Amino acid sequence: MSLDKILSISGKPGLFKIVTQTRGGLIAESLIDKKRLSVNIHSNVSVLSEIAIYTLSEELPLYKVFLKIKEKENGQTTSVSHKDGKDALEEYFFEVLPDYDEDRVYASDIKKIVQWYNLLHQHNLLENLEALEDSTSEEEE
Repeated sequence: MSLDKILSISGKPGLFKIVTQTRGGLIAESLIDKKRLSVNIHSNVSVLSEIAIYTLSEELPLYKVFLKIKEKENGQTTSVSHKDGKDALEEYFFEVLPDYDEDRVYASDIKKIVQWYNLLHQHNLLENLEALEDSTSEEEE
């Protein structure tokens, strides 16, 4: 499953996958507890494939950040928890992405990225990222 089908819903913990679209929104299933919920069109929903992280030179798509974390952790879960302190999270993220924009990427953003990475890893949804990387690099050529 690609990141096009994975959502973050404002006010709801964790990540959700799109089950189906309805006339007034969509049905999403939580990756945490598999409960389904109806999300109306007025909800603040972000698709992970459309999220990017500010660096000093560009905006880096979230899947590339996940690939950098996966490379650093050798395919395992992160060495820090999303519950760790601000300094530990920022230090970890600096190791992963040394040129991230510290003024525009907050500790709360890093916390979400670490939590999302671990959740996607737990559900084996990171395996498709290499294929996504290959297809986008072919399109750029």
